[in-house]
Amino acid sequence: MPPQPGPRQEPRVVSQLGTVQPLEFVLEPGLSLLDAVARPLRLAGFTSAVLELAGGAFGPFAYVLPAAAPDAMHAAWYSAPRTPSGGARLERGCVTFGQRTSQDGFEDWLHCHAVWQEAAGRRGGHILPEESRVAAPITARAWGLGGMGFRVAADPETNFALFAPIAQPVRPGGRRAIALRIRPDEDLPKALAAACRDHGFNRAILRGSLGSLDGACFANGGKVPDYATEFLVTQGRVGPDGVTLSILLADMAGQLHEGQLQAGQNPVCITFEGILEEVPGP
Repeated sequence: MPPQPGPRQEPRVVSQLGTVQPLEFVLEPGLSLLDAVARPLRLAGFTSAVLELAGGAFGPFAYVLPAAAPDAMHAAWYSAPRTPSGGARLERGCVTFGQRTSQDGFEDWLHCHAVWQEAAGRRGGHILPEESRVAAPITARAWGLGGMGFRVAADPETNFALFAPIAQPVRPGGRRAIALRIRPDEDLPKALAAACRDHGFNRAILRGSLGSLDGACFANGGKVPDYATEFLVTQGRVGPDGVTLSILLADMAGQLHEGQLQAGQNPVCITFEGILEEVPGP
């Protein structure tokens, strides 16, 4: 992978301790993905959350794929937007929902990686949240955040504006959790284990997490050579016996790869965003 354009930032694993509260709702047809996610979360009183989406459809639908950067200002970039005729049927997706700066202060924003069926076949990538409209109801499992949140901030190392954890007002109830942002070149499974150790979590489960990897090495020996990828977590656990992390990943051609990652061989490309929810017990 080309080097990051800016100076190395610390800490390499950015984390904030807080709580999560589970919610379930359906994304309303006729709304943009951003509005369909924001409305029920706002009604429940949350300004940040992570979500796991399943089923339903989009139309119109727009997305981008990871791509080579056109210059040295970034280590990787995005393809031109793709808008498949006939929209897409969603298989599954993960979402980070939070805030970004606006003229009036802050506004809702989200980051979504997903897998879907379009006319050309099964594809995956980064969904554009304002250009994509819900065409058939999508089931959402969400975890609203208390005491922590996600906010977009300029990142000098990558030259991207990225979600990062922040402290937020504490909410009553919920289960302890960690909001995470993992920086480039950090091995993802090792960084997740380190975050749990730092916050005294013996066991944890990943919720609604996504990011990019510099290629991928799977436990079954499979490899993805592309240095820019987009992935979503399908199952992730941290415990005394180590980290088990399974993903669905789109390469620079939009082709999909899936499986369990091999620890020690999967560095982050640009960013990883996620929630580690503590699992009670020894």
